[in-house]
Amino acid sequence: MHPNSEGTFSMPSSHTPSGLVVAFDDDHAVANAGLALTATLTEWLGVEALVDELVDLGDRPGARRPGRKVLTLLHAMVAGGDAIDDANLLRTGRTQEVLGHRVMAPSTLGTFLRSFSFGHIRQLDRVAETLLGRAWAAGAGPGTQELTMDLDSTVCEVHGHAKGGAAYGYTHRLGYHPLLASRADTGELLHLRMRAGSANTARGAERFVNELAGRVRRAGAAGPLTLRATRGSGRARSSARAAAMASGSRSRSARPSWSRRRSPPSARTPGPTSTTPTVGPPRWPRRPLLARQVVG
Repeated sequence: MHPNSEGTFSMPSSHTPSGLVVAFDDDHAVANAGLALTATLTEWLGVEALVDELVDLGDRPGARRPGRKVLTLLHAMVAGGDAIDDANLLRTGRTQEVLGHRVMAPSTLGTFLRSFSFGHIRQLDRVAETLLGRAWAAGAGPGTQELTMDLDSTVCEVHGHAKGGAAYGYTHRLGYHPLLASRADTGELLHLRMRAGSANTARGAERFVNELAGRVRRAGAAGPLTLRATRGSGRARSSARAAAMASGSRSRSARPSWSRRRSPPSARTPGPTSTTPTVGPPRWPRRPLLARQVVG
């Protein structure tokens, strides 16, 4: 953007983020200027057109033009918003001209989100997978290199008593307990499944791993796939191992590191004979520090 004769800024004739020319002619910083980079990426990936094509809410309220609504939510989150009303930040000044799409009002966004069912969320899953494939095809993917994925869950705290699915879990905080898979080398989020706040750590892990393996393969990952689970995900590791075996792929676990090891009988030092009966075998640590599941 360049200032015109009246001292204001104007857009190039292309009216797209990629046509912007950023110039600083003032000593004052501009808040959220990084949105221009996100807007350029979403334009290059074709996010708005893809959402309009794949997301169909039927005759539900807010069904029209879902692409610009998803982009408004996306840019609001990039700018630090954590509530629907925070989307108003994008309506200040001429921000929407930089974003390259019309910014929707928070009330419209609320109507749009409340119209989603589980099936519509699966449509967004397809959008995410398609965008992942486009980005990886442009050079961001692992290619034939090994792809290591981290499987974990997190707790997203919410406020209010009308949040569908929100419940109290092991943290004793009201919220959700989603399951996530990220790329170990870049931190890129590969797959996400929302779950109720009271869900067990391993709930849905088997299906989640099967979906994850298929997603990254379709996106272009041609090398070995390795799934890592943290120490606190014991049952999730078992479910991941079962998923790998069910899909016909190999599965292996790293050798556990124990806090103490029992010496073999030949190496034990004989002690005084005791007539006290043995109550039971010693208790050994149950959880390995790390498990790696090769899922493809």
